[in-house]
Amino acid sequence: MSLLLLPDLGDLLRLHPQFNAGTVVEALRFLELGGVLWASGPDPDHPLRDALPAAGFALEDLPLADPAPAEAEHAQLAGFLGQYPQGRERLRAAGRAEAEFAAQVTAPLTLPGALAPQMEEAAARYHAAVREALGEGPGTRWRERRLGEVARALAGRSGAALVPLDDLFALRDRVPGAALPDLGGFTPGETSRRRALADRAWQLREEDDFAALLAALDREAGDAVTPEAELLAAGAGLCLAVGDLEAARTRLERAAHLLRGDEPRSLPGLVLARLGQVRDAQGERELAERTYRAVLALSYVPAVARETAEAGLRRPFRIEL
Repeated sequence: MSLLLLPDLGDLLRLHPQFNAGTVVEALRFLELGGVLWASGPDPDHPLRDALPAAGFALEDLPLADPAPAEAEHAQLAGFLGQYPQGRERLRAAGRAEAEFAAQVTAPLTLPGALAPQMEEAAARYHAAVREALGEGPGTRWRERRLGEVARALAGRSGAALVPLDDLFALRDRVPGAALPDLGGFTPGETSRRRALADRAWQLREEDDFAALLAALDREAGDAVTPEAELLAAGAGLCLAVGDLEAARTRLERAAHLLRGDEPRSLPGLVLARLGQVRDAQGERELAERTYRAVLALSYVPAVARETAEAGLRRPFRIEL
């Protein structure tokens, strides 16, 4: 059996209605796969770290090097080059290449679109331009060395592996037996649509129609990837944004009661952190502090929930309209 390489967008999966964590889950079901080799970044709050286990897919982390030292070396190089006119021009050239590729992956994107020849060409241009401007090594965060390491880790494996989109095509060419998935006939379904709705509600923009978004959330029953508790919590954020503290609290307390321990691991922290804020805003400081401490006592807390709870313990949360 061959190894199928799946493209990963990292946190940008929260941005695309037709290529989000729910879409990846549906694609794995379409391909009849039961697990994923994790060859993407180490971010513990990556959206697929929640979605895949919640949907019943096993994750196996490949033993890859920590990218932090390479990032630190890259930052040191940028600092050095920034001291000289020619160095600054090199940094600008690399920045233009990064901005061009970023425009490709933040524009409306589908999963099949991420596998298309046009994306392969865009990724190749991006890496070639950065390498020309900054050289291989610290300038490219040791990309060639890293690709070799990942290729060795994937050699002889089968099933599916999740890899960063910009590395996808290079790894296909380096790993014997690796291929891109055939998604002919695949279209995102309800899991993807529901996930996109929740992602949109969590992001919340000024131009949003809050009432329409809230009504859409209320029509959903939830699923394993986007459970009812998350839909309620996302709706509570909308209520909080317009100053309706009572409605926000009602939703969050309902969400808290629905938590059973089999939901996505980030959800309890997100629900309780927001509930602490609402209780604070309603003047129930002691209860809010207990809620914040409950967040910090969880076995896993996403960074945004931890920061919210820690800030709430330092200073009461107040809402400004």
